[in-house]
Amino acid sequence: MTVFKKAACATALCAAVSFGAAHAQDQVVEQIHFLVPGGAGGGWDGTARGTGEALTKSGLVGSATYENMSGGGGGRAIAHLIEVNDPGVMMVNSTPIVIRSLQGVFPQSFRDLTPVAGTIGDYATLVVHSDSDIEGFAELVSGLEADPSSVAIGGGSVAGGMDHLVTALIMRAAGVDPTSVRYIPYDAGGKAMAGLLSGEIQALSTGFSEAIELARQGEVRILCVTSLERLDASAETPTCDEAGAPGTEFVNWRGFFAAPDISDDQAAAYRQAFEAMYETEAWVEVRDRNGWVDIFNGGEDFTAFLEAQEQQIGDLMRELGFL
Repeated sequence: MTVFKKAACATALCAAVSFGAAHAQDQVVEQIHFLVPGGAGGGWDGTARGTGEALTKSGLVGSATYENMSGGGGGRAIAHLIEVNDPGVMMVNSTPIVIRSLQGVFPQSFRDLTPVAGTIGDYATLVVHSDSDIEGFAELVSGLEADPSSVAIGGGSVAGGMDHLVTALIMRAAGVDPTSVRYIPYDAGGKAMAGLLSGEIQALSTGFSEAIELARQGEVRILCVTSLERLDASAETPTCDEAGAPGTEFVNWRGFFAAPDISDDQAAAYRQAFEAMYETEAWVEVRDRNGWVDIFNGGEDFTAFLEAQEQQIGDLMRELGFL
């Protein structure tokens, strides 16, 4: 087994990266330092720590450390990774790296980093209160077509943010003018869900993992999910494609990026570890605990996925007047 080390590490956290035959339980990477662009307890933080837990418990990675670096909508951590250029660091990120780059929140994009792999996904949903007169997606569309002002759809992000864009994406596919939809922004997903349950809004755009437990408890009804195939966790829930928004597909992925100058062999070692992780009991425990969906886009496939999502989101943002 060969060990690669950067000759002059920019930080003391430079990690030795080992690679070779990848079998579950075989150590592939000696150490990973996870860089989290947000605070403790958020989605990025949970993804990094859950992934690190699975990788170390399974023996695929020797040890994992974590660093939270908030600021600039994630831009501070991106700039830090580019400046430090340490091959031992893996930065977690998700769909907002595409959205915020398009918005100019920070000057960099995923192209300034090395995309290693997308590892988990959270499909989006539209939900209503379980007591709502809106029985299904068709009724929601009919209400919007009859009087757009009578139906408020909320989300846990600002106008032009992800929940708003998902709403617009679904409605455009259903034949509803997305600019006519009355979107109510909340500053967090929990507050948006509270707004739905209190009757402030008639429908909510949110992540499937945030909605599924409340649906099981009978608090909300999921109208559709933005997957092209029904999800095992809620097989009775139609896809938006089935429900009347043809071709609708959107996943809020989470994945990992490395420094811009990492070698191909080092990037391959990380990718190998992430892919082997799916076959471990440790990962199944972490994944199911968090309600995540397995997706794996590695290397060039991940880059192609990011480029396609950038095009999809950029077109929609221009249509809505946000670009």
